[in-house]
Amino acid sequence: MSASNSTKPDRANSRRDFLKRTGGVLAASALAGVAVPRCHAAASDAIKLALVGCGGRGGGAVADAFSTTGGPVKLVAMADLFEDRLQNKLKQLQEPFKDKVDVTPERCFAGFDAYKKAIDCLGPGDVAMLTTHAAFRPLHFEYAVAKGVNVFMEKSFAVDAPATRRLLKAAGESEKKNLKVGVGFMWRHSKARQEVIGRIHDGAIGELHTLRIYRVHGPVHCPRLPPGTNELVFQLRNAPCFNWTSSGFLIDWHCHNIDVACWAKNAWPVAAQAMGGRCYPEAGNLFDHYAVEFTFADGTKLFAFSRHMAGCWNEYADYAHGTKGSAVLMTDLGTPNTRLFKNQRMTAENLVWRQGQAEPNPYHVEWQVLLDAIRQGKPHNEARRAAEANFAAILGRAAAHTGAYVTWDEAIKSDFQYVKDIDHMTFDTPAPIKAGPDGLYPAPIPGITKEL
Repeated sequence: MSASNSTKPDRANSRRDFLKRTGGVLAASALAGVAVPRCHAAASDAIKLALVGCGGRGGGAVADAFSTTGGPVKLVAMADLFEDRLQNKLKQLQEPFKDKVDVTPERCFAGFDAYKKAIDCLGPGDVAMLTTHAAFRPLHFEYAVAKGVNVFMEKSFAVDAPATRRLLKAAGESEKKNLKVGVGFMWRHSKARQEVIGRIHDGAIGELHTLRIYRVHGPVHCPRLPPGTNELVFQLRNAPCFNWTSSGFLIDWHCHNIDVACWAKNAWPVAAQAMGGRCYPEAGNLFDHYAVEFTFADGTKLFAFSRHMAGCWNEYADYAHGTKGSAVLMTDLGTPNTRLFKNQRMTAENLVWRQGQAEPNPYHVEWQVLLDAIRQGKPHNEARRAAEANFAAILGRAAAHTGAYVTWDEAIKSDFQYVKDIDHMTFDTPAPIKAGPDGLYPAPIPGITKEL
């Protein structure tokens, strides 16, 4: 895990305790007597992949897995709800990676149970790639763990608290089996972020008291529901625009920044209050802007700003402020440009350190770490931390949607569910939410909406 790569032996106990608790580091002693290590027979053996979810994230993850060194990797099975999306993605992957894609028609599966058939094509040492939208992540992860295969799962990880608790339970089972689990928080594997956060933990900017994170850019619009359309299929095909499918963009997209901020703080927040709303009805049933104030146990604040609108000021960056200075955690997705300053004015004359080395692609690094762990039998499991980061993001979304001041305990113990029985969903299942007569969907109403 990336956090352990940047941790020095003499770093503060709180740092080590936090990483151990959240799954950033799995101490070998904690695994003693629990399970026989699962490693691949030899570096010459191909690690087989089964792709569950054939959207953009799934295709990108396959390419990232193929970028690794240390032994061959083969894609052998694919699954998706929709046959057309599967076949389009298969064609896209076969063209640049024809020697690494061995997916026959017999190993292409469509439908709600397709994930089981694809995962069943794997054995110990192989990897189930779970890249559907978040609504289905917990049951897919649960099945892969039960089958005893390693997992890479994309964020976000669940859409509500009961689903996240289900994911957390499966994370515990994966640890007992010593499975290797990588998650889509690639920034934890960013060398620049590891270095700047390591320096913050070593006191470079004094005591951390404020964090600011921004993801404000253009929208992803949802079309109006066409008359006569299967509404469940419509929502599944436009999944980023619905809370029940994708968890909403505060979680699905902004969870990266929330996770990094909590990594810098070495803690999860204990409470949140928030504001948000929808200016444009094309946002599906989502808000199109959020402003969340998270509070940590010592009173430190994390301010999260997320807005998806055209024609507005854009920012995609993370900042930290301490008693002796300030830090840039990121100012660009691919080139973080991490820096430290001697005061709160982030100007050239106040610069005291800059990460000057070229940044390895963290999407590739996270896969290299995962596959190295499989081949070498090393502990590597990020599932627990993924679930806890998901809870932190749910805390902020619930505060915004309900208008309430929400505590961590309230968020993680909530029984609110978007879908009661997603395990048995079919194309004949009624859609969880209904469009109005104009084909548009209602957004949450703070003060009225219940999400706890």
